[in-house]
Amino acid sequence: MSEAIVITPVKDSLHTTKRTIKAIMEAGGNFSYYVFNDFSQPETKQYLDSAAKELGFTVVHLEDITDTPSPNYKIVLQKAQQLALEAGVPLLIIESDVVVKKDTIQSLLDIMKAEQKPGLVGAITVDENGDYNFPYNFEKTKSDDVIDTSHSLSFCCTLISVPFLEKFDFKELAKDKDWFDVFISRQSKKIGFTNYLAKGVRVLHLPHSSRPWKNLKYKNPVLYYLKKIFLKRDRI
Repeated sequence: MSEAIVITPVKDSLHTTKRTIKAIMEAGGNFSYYVFNDFSQPETKQYLDSAAKELGFTVVHLEDITDTPSPNYKIVLQKAQQLALEAGVPLLIIESDVVVKKDTIQSLLDIMKAEQKPGLVGAITVDENGDYNFPYNFEKTKSDDVIDTSHSLSFCCTLISVPFLEKFDFKELAKDKDWFDVFISRQSKKIGFTNYLAKGVRVLHLPHSSRPWKNLKYKNPVLYYLKKIFLKRDRI
């Protein structure tokens, strides 16, 4: 029996998607793996179908479920919550610009078992040099500590506990938002759970590979916010 449901939402970014999937399939731990394809280009879809057969994971094409244009993170979260609750195991989200290590999944599961009333447990993200990077570059001191954090946890590589999944129904997520990690992090604390950041569980993060326009936030912030406001992008 699996100890976790692991999911990866995919929107093109084929190069990083391949790295993400390869790393997950080589990771230790007993888990079931699902890739949710959010209206990617044919090349990405073809790769996912081929890799699913070769490597043994399940691919879900959202075009078979909805005609709502990408991003469809809410649908992904709802389907994933259903899978996790049916199996009675935690849900681990690993995004398609993240590369885990062989012990990442098992380490997060072990931490969730050891800590008090966990809602979410997040692995910290690093760059190619091993330095903390977006979205956890507010952490300035390196350590192997597991800390109770008041900051929101990103869904880059985050484990969500069964008790929290049982208490908060993702069908309640807002219809006019695109991303939900901040809201779900806050909701976890609001209903009495603790969110933990595992600073010793480090995963490589290649930010915004599936949404390259978001790099404008750092290169041309005025244009970024104009696109965000007038094109209604990146609604959190």
